[in-house]
Amino acid sequence: MQYILALDQGTTSSRAILFDRDGMPAASCQKEFPQHFPQPGWVEHDARDIWSSQLACARGAIAQAGIRPSQIAAIGIANQRETTILWDRASGEPVAPAIVWQDRRTAGACDRLRAAGHAELIAGRTGLEIDAYFSATKLQWLLDHVPGARQRAQAGELAFGTVDSWLVYQLCGRHVTDTSNAARTMLFNIHDLAWDDALLALFDIPRALLPEVVESAGIVGMADAEWFGHALPIAGIAGDQQAATFGQACHAKGLVKNTYGTGCFMLMHAGDTPPASHNRLLGTVGWSVGGKTDYLLEGSVFMGGATVQWLRDGLGIIRASHEVEALAASVPDSGGVMLVPAFTGLGAPHWDPYARATILGMTRGTTAAHIARAALEAIAYQSAELLLAMQKDAACAVTELRADGGAARNDMLMQFQADLLGIEVVRPRVTETTALGAAFLAGLAVGFWASLETIAGQWQVERRFLPSIGAEQRIERMACWARAVGHARSWAAPG
Repeated sequence: MQYILALDQGTTSSRAILFDRDGMPAASCQKEFPQHFPQPGWVEHDARDIWSSQLACARGAIAQAGIRPSQIAAIGIANQRETTILWDRASGEPVAPAIVWQDRRTAGACDRLRAAGHAELIAGRTGLEIDAYFSATKLQWLLDHVPGARQRAQAGELAFGTVDSWLVYQLCGRHVTDTSNAARTMLFNIHDLAWDDALLALFDIPRALLPEVVESAGIVGMADAEWFGHALPIAGIAGDQQAATFGQACHAKGLVKNTYGTGCFMLMHAGDTPPASHNRLLGTVGWSVGGKTDYLLEGSVFMGGATVQWLRDGLGIIRASHEVEALAASVPDSGGVMLVPAFTGLGAPHWDPYARATILGMTRGTTAAHIARAALEAIAYQSAELLLAMQKDAACAVTELRADGGAARNDMLMQFQADLLGIEVVRPRVTETTALGAAFLAGLAVGFWASLETIAGQWQVERRFLPSIGAEQRIERMACWARAVGHARSWAAPG
């Protein structure tokens, strides 16, 4: 029997899953790795931790399954997006810490770009808002602050990449990225599907740094036999949210999924042309397969499951993330408490890097359980804002939301989400759809699966959550949320 090995490299952990021909997990392994916060608003990773944890997970999944490496038909990669890595081409070693997508150190540079009138150019070519979230200002910062980096970059000695590029380089020595990841750098023209000279000039990025852009499904190299005991084709690459959308079988225009991971990421299939948003959402590449590129409309929430991690690591009111549901369920509601988790600013549709987290409505009767419940509800409130904006942009009614990611297993959260949206929230049988999407892309490239229709036929519903409140109550709840967000906005703005 053959399998596809999916490498799912996330913000706080690496995971590897082996999938069989039915698209079902046969074995998996997951490892958290260190997060570094050297200054307020800064978030860094050691790229060597990313590689070592991902390699250990891949080997662990293979060992758990008890299979021979030769039984693996291909490797697919899904990755945390926008995280920016700069490394030495000769040694393969990073020259600085990776700047994580959550990092806000370049917010000021983004302010200056907007003030200089560059927003229209950037949005028109990339589909993106000017924000520290994306890779361009992070890479520019590294070139300006790492001694000798700009000179070495111009000489072709350094390589830039998002996490997919870093993993492929470690596995097989090739410097590539796919269209979905390139589209998140703020340097890539999503109409021409190429690095944009005007944007490279704007950010002063040497072209010699950039990876070759390839399709999302296709063999890009062979993972060296030293890693797994057998040379394996690397055949699928996609940013984690595009991979999850692909794994959720959202292959037709109008289908929507939301991934409840470290952040929350809602994506709607927008067809075969780049979408333009009038509600501060993003137009982005979904995937490129067989010469055809699909596009998506996206909204991003920076603090989803990471809010639960804060309850665990920052407040210490739970010992493990899975305990949050029972704690939140121990009270009938949040007791009027609203938590706005703007720890690293607010993403869509606000795009406020200076917003900061706040808890409102506490009384002497407020307990840890109320705060836990407010934290879960905040994940749903932020996601509801995204769907409301998405429906305005798409000018069509959305009838269901397909949910995935670790927090999608939380029944209380899924029910609250359905109540806020007034539509069904559908949880598939396999919730690790990020890894599944990477596997599907790799499997298509090597003929493990025959077609998109074959893949779509494997998607199965595990549970549907139906709305249980009326429109009036839904509107009241969203209005209360809007008031709370208003208190968090611009809190850390300069001056």
